[in-house]
Amino acid sequence: MVDTDVLVVGAGPVGLTAAAELRRQGVGCRIIDRLPARLPYAKAVGIQPRTLEIWDRMGMVNAVLDAAIPARGQLMYLNGAQHVRIDLELPPDVPYRFAALPQYETERLIEEHLHHWDTLVERGTELVSFEQDAGGVRSRLTTSSGEEEEVRSRYLIGCDGAHSAVRKGLGLTFEGGAFPDEYMLADVEVDWSLPPGYGVRAIHQTDGSTDDILVCIPLPGHCRYRMSMLVPPELSTQNQPEGDEVTHGLEGGRAPGLEHVQAVLDRMAPEPTTASSLRWSSVFRISHRIVNRYSDGRVFVAGDAAHIHPPTGAQGMNTGIQDAYNLAWKLALTLTGTAHPQLLDTYDAERRPVGEEVVGRTVRHATDGIQADPDDPATVMLREAQLLISYRGSPIVGPDTPGQSGPRAGDRAPDCGGLLGDIATFPMRLFDLIRDRGHLLLLYADGEGRSAGFDELAAAAKELTHGQVGAHAVLAPGLERGTLELPAHRDSRGEFQKVYHAQGPTALLIRPDGYLGLRQTPPEASELSAHLSRVLRV
Repeated sequence: MVDTDVLVVGAGPVGLTAAAELRRQGVGCRIIDRLPARLPYAKAVGIQPRTLEIWDRMGMVNAVLDAAIPARGQLMYLNGAQHVRIDLELPPDVPYRFAALPQYETERLIEEHLHHWDTLVERGTELVSFEQDAGGVRSRLTTSSGEEEEVRSRYLIGCDGAHSAVRKGLGLTFEGGAFPDEYMLADVEVDWSLPPGYGVRAIHQTDGSTDDILVCIPLPGHCRYRMSMLVPPELSTQNQPEGDEVTHGLEGGRAPGLEHVQAVLDRMAPEPTTASSLRWSSVFRISHRIVNRYSDGRVFVAGDAAHIHPPTGAQGMNTGIQDAYNLAWKLALTLTGTAHPQLLDTYDAERRPVGEEVVGRTVRHATDGIQADPDDPATVMLREAQLLISYRGSPIVGPDTPGQSGPRAGDRAPDCGGLLGDIATFPMRLFDLIRDRGHLLLLYADGEGRSAGFDELAAAAKELTHGQVGAHAVLAPGLERGTLELPAHRDSRGEFQKVYHAQGPTALLIRPDGYLGLRQTPPEASELSAHLSRVLRV
């Protein structure tokens, strides 16, 4: 007998995303956090466009858009002079831009979304130990009242941060190292005249070596920023981490004052300014580490429990949210008995390479600067937006087609507009069509007779997977549906064809997380069936 399907440990943005998506898909779960209340700190601030796409699919993006501010770019200064201006620009088919929101607000919004399913965070509750067997996981908890509780769950997810009890309980390695410098963070307001929505990165160099730094990230509010800078000697511990000690994140007991922030601004600010309204401050250190595997049996780790790295480019929280989203749809299918028995193994296969890339890239950018990235600026921007993450080569992704232009199997399924149905007079976005769907088979036809066999292919996929795969047709401009019975929209402005480089009859299988599981031109029933049998129980 089990008490819940999934126990989620840690109620930061990653754990809350996992719990909310599991509940949205009908999975029972409990979520616990050892802290008695949400921390009022603007730790993770940057929201990447890909994260907003995930929250769109989850049905909570509008609340985030109302609370966040646009992140427009970054102004970079070297020894007092403006050196580079970066504008955060993306292609027009990307539906969301970069945003900034304090972490405590992000947590509040996801937690409120979770409340739609009558699920509350059990605060002041700590995981003491756990053990797993073939049928589930038995966890021992200490509750806010000091009582001990034993919980039996089918699965356990550790989203409990850099010092994760779940990771330690699994005996996973956490290889990497730490940067020697200490930094201080402060949430303050200033009275400078710099353009709103732009971050500031000011460095001072002597003989080519950086010896002072100020980084300011805009926050909602008038001239409000989260600032980071080198810690002054009087606040430094001068202690270096030893052995495998994980030193990452905020440190208690040494809170910088407004005078410490003002001293750095006097040296490094692009123009004279006065800091005020200090909301919070802390000293912090940075490590870079990653686990040797993201799961062991029925237990998983995600977010900082699996990977930590420099905050360069606001990649950490966003990467963790995508960990949680990738895992949640696979757990939901598994718990409903419709998944292939090995589907959960693909969580590590798909997400650990992403974590390794992010850790390596952020370390390079922290050391050499993002401007030293060898790729062209457009590619760098898409990668920072986390729109280039791909699962090509995954066990549950179809074969790659050499020479294929446009999105390939394993890539993110991009959005487009201009899709007209038979009844509604207004055009829709593709994301509107695929929201709240599981696996969806999109079938594109670009000429008369090119949709022949679509109805039969869709019916076969539905029957094979016991109704787990839906289907929808997209027709080229001016093309009549004829005898086609599938739901269909017309690509009235040709955006679908342009974005997907669709030539001839094409099948696109979109996964529940918005990635392409399979791409076929032309569609082929036996290959589609073989692919589905590797993902779902058929």
